[in-house]
Amino acid sequence: MSKIIICSDSTNDLSKELLEKHDIQIVPLYVCFKDKMYKDGVDINTKQLYEHVEKDGVLPKSSATSPEDFMKFFEKNIGKEGNDVIYTGIGSKLSSTLQNANIAKMSMDEEMAKHIYLIDSENLSTGIGLLLLKMVEFRDKGMTAQEIVDKVTPLVKKVRSQFSIKTLEYLYKGGRCSSLTKFFGTLARIRPILRVIDGKIIANEKVMGKYEKALDLQINDLVNSLDNMDLENVMITHSMADEEAKYILEHMPAVAKEKVKHFYVTNAGCVISTHCGPHTIGILYIKNDEVVK
Repeated sequence: MSKIIICSDSTNDLSKELLEKHDIQIVPLYVCFKDKMYKDGVDINTKQLYEHVEKDGVLPKSSATSPEDFMKFFEKNIGKEGNDVIYTGIGSKLSSTLQNANIAKMSMDEEMAKHIYLIDSENLSTGIGLLLLKMVEFRDKGMTAQEIVDKVTPLVKKVRSQFSIKTLEYLYKGGRCSSLTKFFGTLARIRPILRVIDGKIIANEKVMGKYEKALDLQINDLVNSLDNMDLENVMITHSMADEEAKYILEHMPAVAKEKVKHFYVTNAGCVISTHCGPHTIGILYIKNDEVVK
């Protein structure tokens, strides 16, 4: 009997427990140190990645999942049963991964290709994860693959993804800020708030001083949205920022804890961590607005 396979890539940052509980399949991206490539979350974890960076003094490069990887995955999961596969992963403006998934689909025979559904999340990290959990919800209600795609696609623009950055070091090493900006930013203790808007990462705000001020800003943003958001799932996702995650949970107002059904704390994988650095943390949720601003 055929079934619906929900899958993503390794940038979705849901916990292993959530992935296993909801039977979400993963096709990993890659991180590359010099001449060696590692499958994100398979051959290397975030702690090991930071150890490499500390030792070598340079950041790895991330690499998209290849069309060949997708073809193998699709063929295996569609199988003789004719299962439907729905994929969403890192947004098309952030990586060529979705493009490669589409190349794989177009390279397959027509009978197999018709079982493959692709959604551009226009997001990253648990911004993708929130969409995956919605897919699971709709799948478990007995919806068809096309019905799930039709229900999830309008939610893409409603995902609120934001992260605070504690150090400019990784943005500098990755070529995303100049040495002068890093120097003065470090002196002033500037804490950027990055948001995903229209599929792109934007430095939306800057907080100066104690890092807790950036965490408080995110908490207040969530509280102010409580009357106009999906209260099923809220993600607190971080890269080696256990203390910051603890701070957010301890300072989350009771009204938020009462209204939100699930607060999930998850760890960012290697690809996401490569671009943001340790102690990065975000609060992510789905708004009810037609357009997230």
